[in-house]
Amino acid sequence: MSQIRLYVDEDAAERAVVEGLRNHGIDVVTVLEVEMTSVSDEEQLAFASSQGRCLYTLNVRDFCRLHRQHLSEGKEHAGIIVIPRQRYSIVEKIRRLTELIDSVTAQGMRNDLKFL
Repeated sequence: MSQIRLYVDEDAAERAVVEGLRNHGIDVVTVLEVEMTSVSDEEQLAFASSQGRCLYTLNVRDFCRLHRQHLSEGKEHAGIIVIPRQRYSIVEKIRRLTELIDSVTAQGMRNDLKFL
């Protein structure tokens, strides 16, 4: 059973959240770390999937659209986790993400979209 590995897009790349997740033993990389800033959302999702990483974002509208598009076109992705912008504190984001990662495998996230 493999644990979800995260790819954090520009919208969600809060240093405190990333560090908190890493402190919980979660494998996290950010767009900045892999030098993918200013790349389209489609390319971000493709990159995350090619790396076997679930994309974590605050960008509800665009990634919900991309998820639906992938499903309708028979394309696959490694999963998308969305937390609506400004809804939770940093501590709450870390808690919700770690709870999800502790309860779902990487395989279980394939082609899935989860709202936290």
